[in-house]
Amino acid sequence: MYKNIDKNNYTPMMKQYLEIKENYPDTLVFFRLGDFYEMFFNDALVASKELEIVLTSRDAGVNNDPVPMCGVPFHAVDGYIERLSSKGYKIAIVEQLEAPGINKIVKRDVIKVVTPGTNIDEQYLNEKENNYLGVIEKNNNSYSFGYIDLSTGEAKITSIPTADMVYSEILKLRIKEVVIGKSISKQMGEYLSKVLALTLSENDSTDLDEYLENLYNELTNELQVAAKRLLNYLVLTQKRVLIHLKKFTEYSINDYLRIDASSLKSLELVESIKGDRNRNNLFSVLDHCQTAMGSRYLKKNILYPLINLTEINERLDLIEEFNKHPIAVNDIKHDLSSVYDLERIIGRISYGNLSPKDLVQLKKTLSVIPHIKLVLSGVKGKIAKKIGQNINEFSDLSNELTEALNDDVPYLLRDGGVIKTGYNEELDKIRNINSTNKDFLVNFEKAEKERTGIKSLKVGFNKVFGYYIEVTKTNLSLVKDEYGYIRKQTTSNAERFITPELKERESLILRSDERSIELEIEIFNSLRESCKAVASDLQVLAETIAKIDMILSLSDVSKTNHYVRPNFSHYDEFEIIKGRHPVIEYYNNFNFIENDLKLYNNERILLITGPNMSGKSTYMRQNALIVIMAQIGSFVPCESCVLPIFDQIFTRIGSSDDITSGESTFMSEMLEVNRALQNATYKSLIIFDEVGRGTATFDGMALAQAIIEYLHDEIGAKTFFSTHYHELTHLDSSLPFLRNVHVEAVTKDNQIIFLHKVIDGPTDQSYGINVAGLAKIPMKVILRATDLLKKLTETQAIDVKILSKDNYIPPIVNVVNNSKYDEVIDEIKDLDVDNMKPIDALNYLFELKNKVGEK
Repeated sequence: MYKNIDKNNYTPMMKQYLEIKENYPDTLVFFRLGDFYEMFFNDALVASKELEIVLTSRDAGVNNDPVPMCGVPFHAVDGYIERLSSKGYKIAIVEQLEAPGINKIVKRDVIKVVTPGTNIDEQYLNEKENNYLGVIEKNNNSYSFGYIDLSTGEAKITSIPTADMVYSEILKLRIKEVVIGKSISKQMGEYLSKVLALTLSENDSTDLDEYLENLYNELTNELQVAAKRLLNYLVLTQKRVLIHLKKFTEYSINDYLRIDASSLKSLELVESIKGDRNRNNLFSVLDHCQTAMGSRYLKKNILYPLINLTEINERLDLIEEFNKHPIAVNDIKHDLSSVYDLERIIGRISYGNLSPKDLVQLKKTLSVIPHIKLVLSGVKGKIAKKIGQNINEFSDLSNELTEALNDDVPYLLRDGGVIKTGYNEELDKIRNINSTNKDFLVNFEKAEKERTGIKSLKVGFNKVFGYYIEVTKTNLSLVKDEYGYIRKQTTSNAERFITPELKERESLILRSDERSIELEIEIFNSLRESCKAVASDLQVLAETIAKIDMILSLSDVSKTNHYVRPNFSHYDEFEIIKGRHPVIEYYNNFNFIENDLKLYNNERILLITGPNMSGKSTYMRQNALIVIMAQIGSFVPCESCVLPIFDQIFTRIGSSDDITSGESTFMSEMLEVNRALQNATYKSLIIFDEVGRGTATFDGMALAQAIIEYLHDEIGAKTFFSTHYHELTHLDSSLPFLRNVHVEAVTKDNQIIFLHKVIDGPTDQSYGINVAGLAKIPMKVILRATDLLKKLTETQAIDVKILSKDNYIPPIVNVVNNSKYDEVIDEIKDLDVDNMKPIDALNYLFELKNKVGEK
């Protein structure tokens, strides 16, 4: 659009805007004009709608045709940027690079581009979540996939074999923006932008300054291309030196327990099925962390549980050490409550948007590190002691910050009052002058009142005229020529004057104020440089604190929720005694029904039958969560357990259409089943809940049996397979590694009672009609369904004549056995008939007739 506009037809300022816009076509350009950021043309139309601000226009020089315009105040711009960024927009910030002059256009240029993946403003960031910017590069037989969190400097990269696995990583990490080059196909780009709703940023350059080379030079050539493309994009958008970025850590998705995005959602690991991130998910149960760093580290470990048994046991050992030392734990937790978000403070130190508050928070954080080190070193446990001994206290930096910074500082450095009195001799002298100036002004006002006899006389100040003497108009007659007052300004109620003495003092005051602020800025920048010099070491400290905080949280949860240490088997044993669902028991008041799980030796498949609502899904989920918790290195909710180390978890739980992809519930189900069948190994854990129910009965049953046989014969993964097709329970006779269990339920007076207890053996019936009765389905429907079920069971075939409505005689309803009237029956049983008056009995009989009568 903008390239086709003849810029020469516009005013010089608008021409300048259009030239900048040409270089940033995919951004909303925030163009600084005085105290506002203005947007023009289509940018103004978009911003005014998204921000709900007034759309105006400006005469820009073309045939007096106004240009659409809207604007936001510069001092409140962060909030507007946050709103646009959260909606996926990129914003180019254009600033004035010189002071305004006479008859010339102020030089302006883009100083930064804010995008969903690079926005590090505190209003935008969630303290318990990372904000990653991703990159994808297509190679011959794989994809290079990497990501960076600009706020913390974290950088990871890996090689992934398929596009589906790339998408899964993106969804797991909640990446909002991805950088791509020409290697990415149009089809893949459309899927990323339209289906995954990502902001796509095309960048074809991989040129970088030498200072960034150490971040990627140890990677393979294929990974280097992706890393350089991502770094180049960051340099282009941020337009500054990024020294806080960490070296890319190469990882393999096979180094962790792989959990795809679908399983992540269905198991409710970091958010509930309904999208709640604050409760009803595993993270919310385990997160007792004292710091934001600890919470983020915990979340990463829930997304990427370990498969290395040595690392897992080291975490479990540390939890045991902490559990044995409650006093030390309380001391460390108390210290951690004074630890601020060190990772992001380091990011702001290096990035250049550091505030005085950040530096004070760093000072307070470093002040508690020596005590944390001391307490850890004193714990009787080799792991805690080793961690404590390796902690760097940063004594010199801590002392420097303590000596230099006031505790109570303004958010803005230019407001002054950041540096302590006594730290800098020159600053103290200037402040002493300022103090003298204040005394001068007080004494000057007092002396002038006495000299003139004007009791209401005041000495004031404003930015336009400086210091002045104000006399109300009613007292103007008292002002005499010999006072030497020079008229400066007239207001509605008063006249303002200056004197040579006051003007001379004003110059001294303003110079000292300016110099005081200049000197504080110099000192502050010097302190920042001291911090930057040890930024990489501070990042190591931040990582250590995050790990300690996470383990302390897991220790706290283990004691509060009565979790036990898991044991791991080298012989494929899978036994959980009295297992519980960690999330359900945490957020509900009822006593959770504990259940065992036993899959010994070559047993691979647990075929689970039982009615809806009986707890089949809960049982499968809780065992999967226990596995995940154990491989995080956490204690688990059971009496005891022995587990194998799993490499992957696949689930198909629940039903939902994938509308954006145009996939039905059944198609989504089959795709998830296929993902497991194609990728699972004998070391995987598979959870299939009611697979096959989305199609016709015989069709679904045939599919379910074929899938079970394939899992049994071809894959051999530990599998929980729940089904309503109780006919499938005969498979244990032909599949030796399959075992039947069922969730117990009993019927009484045609009512179903769920016992939520998993016991050996198959169920011999379905309970769908009973559950329908619990849902208050009309009695006529229940009776007809019961009749049809009986006929189908007897004939074992679809006989249209037998099943016809013409061959149905509705039974006479026995009220006693009708669940619809249970409440009425109970009410009658509780009646005190002997003490009822005749009129009360008649009234009750009338009410009873209305309750049970036909309407």
